[in-house]
Amino acid sequence: MIVQSVPEGAASEPHFVIKLQEHLVLVGQFAEAYGNDEFELASEPREKFYFAARWHDKGWHKIDDNPPLDPGTNLPYNLVESPIQMLLDTGPRSIDFNEEHDPYCGLIDSMHIWGLYSGRYGMSEMVLIDNIPSEHKPAVQAMLDHEKARQERIKADLAASPDTVLWVEEKNLFRNYKMLQFFDTLALYFNCTHEAGRGENRFTHVPLDLERDTEVTIKPLGNGEYGLSPYPFRTDRMEVSFEGRYLEPFAGDTVPDMAQIMRTTPVERQTARLLAG
Repeated sequence: MIVQSVPEGAASEPHFVIKLQEHLVLVGQFAEAYGNDEFELASEPREKFYFAARWHDKGWHKIDDNPPLDPGTNLPYNLVESPIQMLLDTGPRSIDFNEEHDPYCGLIDSMHIWGLYSGRYGMSEMVLIDNIPSEHKPAVQAMLDHEKARQERIKADLAASPDTVLWVEEKNLFRNYKMLQFFDTLALYFNCTHEAGRGENRFTHVPLDLERDTEVTIKPLGNGEYGLSPYPFRTDRMEVSFEGRYLEPFAGDTVPDMAQIMRTTPVERQTARLLAG
């Protein structure tokens, strides 16, 4: 679950609450539109990679439909404040779903989850496991060790066939991994922050091709438009959107029926227009 920020002083006002499956729809829009004369398309197996990008958070489905409340906000837990056990459940479930579809999809998603805790394979200064409370570190480390073993198993299986060996060649594999990080963090840029709070941001290690990465800058231009430089998408302008619902912080001692609330609260849509510049 993602709980979008609100302007300062508006903590008691309705918040735009986004299911992870709604976040994934936005990720999929970026994946489908990516690529132009400057930014090459994903490495093969391209369609399997797009599937993994589109479903990399699938393990959140049941929690999103009936989310527990954060006692600190009286709203559903925001993604980054979710209890450790929730993260330990949803991450592996997402990877299992992808691996059941295809081993390559499981490999990409496993790399994504492992990278979140481990500095994105050296591409980020944020090493999440360093901030995990000591009492939870053994469980988190066990999950990461399991995922590392899963990755090695899948890579060995794919490398054993001439039809799939290039899929796990390091440059091909990591180009797709870096693309997923870009699609995911660009979607979070819109999902996590209300429109007036969005500022200029930079996305590093965005692949141009097998050999070269670049840094993409996004800048609000007003009226719901955002300039990206360099521009990584197929069309010069594109409109993207994502759904959610506005929820007020719940008051009182009665625990609300969140499953019913998530079913019955009207779904609304936020949009943004992206262009070069």
